[in-house]
Amino acid sequence: MRIDTHAHVFFRAASMAQQRRYTPEYDATVQDYLHELRSNDLTHGILVQPSFLGTDNSLLLATLEASGGQLRGVAVVDASCRRDDLAQLKDAGVIGVRLNLVGRKIPNVNLPEWTELMDALVESGLFVEVYARSTILALVVPGLLRKGAKVIVDHFGMPDPEIGVLDPHFDNLLDYGTSRRLWCKLSAPYRCGPNGEAIALEAYPLLREALGLDRLLWGSDWPHTQHEGHQTYHATRAFFDQLVPDPAENRQILGNMAELFDD
Repeated sequence: MRIDTHAHVFFRAASMAQQRRYTPEYDATVQDYLHELRSNDLTHGILVQPSFLGTDNSLLLATLEASGGQLRGVAVVDASCRRDDLAQLKDAGVIGVRLNLVGRKIPNVNLPEWTELMDALVESGLFVEVYARSTILALVVPGLLRKGAKVIVDHFGMPDPEIGVLDPHFDNLLDYGTSRRLWCKLSAPYRCGPNGEAIALEAYPLLREALGLDRLLWGSDWPHTQHEGHQTYHATRAFFDQLVPDPAENRQILGNMAELFDD
């Protein structure tokens, strides 16, 4: 398997979250996405619920059902989500839930409602995917790890764009690798700032050493929301080959999480 672990599908006509940073003016269909997979020699994908769709995961679930096992999903839920809800999501092909903390209030995972949700996530084996700047990751990830959660960090951990891997919070991310319950996506370097590709090139060997190759994932971030004008699927795929030129390492990273597609 060669897996793209981070992409989105959506329709302009879908019900949008009231509080959102972005409203798409185009559709990103599953047919278009599957075409990109085929065109870039990839076999499977993981769709992440975009923030502007909020906790309405209906489109995500319908897409997973129609994919014939080729796709898995990461949903967005709130603290009221219960064990039965998580079980239904997992049965539908959801492999984790996402905390999107960019420009948002940081949840107190020690509150009773969040504790119950996190306990249920740990029991179910679902991942907690965190989308946040490095400063916020330092406030959230340690608590998740202490609770026993399996944590996925988006987009190289998004270190400070001014100092890149010299960001002390990025050092914290490397330290979390000793838990063996932390995964990091080598995705969307452009979300790390105008020098994002340079930061990614410096970050990769550090992440490889601290987390291990088996804890690194690649994602296209298709359709590159808010960066559509200067990003393409092919370009993001080509950058990954530049980032990880060793064929064996490249294949291993693309194959990580293949077990999630076992029926």
